[in-house]
Amino acid sequence: MQISPSILAADFANLQSELDRIATADWAHVDVMDAQFVPNLTIGLPVVERLVEVSPVPIDAHLMIADPDRWAPMYAERGAESVTFHIEAAADPRALARTLRAAGARASMALKPGTPWAPYEDLLPELDMVLVMTVEPGFGGQAFMADQMPKVRAVRESVRRFGGEIWIQVDGGVSASTIEQCAEAGADVFVAGTAVYNAESAAANITHLRELVAAHRH
Repeated sequence: MQISPSILAADFANLQSELDRIATADWAHVDVMDAQFVPNLTIGLPVVERLVEVSPVPIDAHLMIADPDRWAPMYAERGAESVTFHIEAAADPRALARTLRAAGARASMALKPGTPWAPYEDLLPELDMVLVMTVEPGFGGQAFMADQMPKVRAVRESVRRFGGEIWIQVDGGVSASTIEQCAEAGADVFVAGTAVYNAESAAANITHLRELVAAHRH
């Protein structure tokens, strides 16, 4: 069970201190958007490379970009410990996942809300994580889509059948009021942006989210 706060909700003028605020988390979730695959533009490789150098926790790079086959390996090479590409954008997801792993990163594949899981189940052996988007990618602070929980369950069932240590991540609208249903559906890595950063103490919010999942598990 891991918490990966999204710095999309952080103060972009003070990213180093904003990373320090989430030092008790498991990951820092970094949303890279290119205004092509999604209608928003955030940060790119030079910034992520620097974040890797100053972050107290490993970087979980979520690439919402066109042509991840070309760009994603560079994020792994520059030190992102987990790199997520979107299956909707990847030309050769199997080769890309293998390249990411060869560069020393965990290989992760993301699915937008409208993308079904079943056609991609056979890619599981190449992956370390599957990200089920619980909002349409592109903007932070959106409402959680509970109708994505059956997809999380389907991925969990596939992981059970396949075996192996494959994480299931949820991203979008994850908060104190939605994290338990995500855990119940089978997610074990939780991306939370505003739910962590919108309070005085990000650390207290991280602890609270952890406690909710732990209570649910018992």
